[in-house]
Amino acid sequence: MDRPPAATLDLVQRVSIDAVTISETISQALSMGVTPLDLDALVELDEELREHIALLLPEACETARHLAPADADVHRLRTRLSGIDQEARLPLPRVVFLAHVQVQLLARDCQWLLARHTAEGGR
Repeated sequence: MDRPPAATLDLVQRVSIDAVTISETISQALSMGVTPLDLDALVELDEELREHIALLLPEACETARHLAPADADVHRLRTRLSGIDQEARLPLPRVVFLAHVQVQLLARDCQWLLARHTAEGGR
């Protein structure tokens, strides 16, 4: 099967970024811990957050790729994006408290990526 042109793939990715749904997932994840922690709920949020990060991260990386490499802020940006990528690849711990911590970290990373996406006009 032939792949669609890059412009078509870019359009599909933009359409699939639903800021409202992503924001709701982030809110759910950040409010975890108010009630007793549930590993099944954490597993579900972990999966959703990873999906959202998978949608948002390539756009942020592409934007960073075109910035001047000598700038310290660009280095920080690229380092942050690399860290988000690495964190999103880690398996969810099976210990409830550790899973909770990881979901919180993924939620914060997702929140940061969504803020960048929104600030850039949802390109």
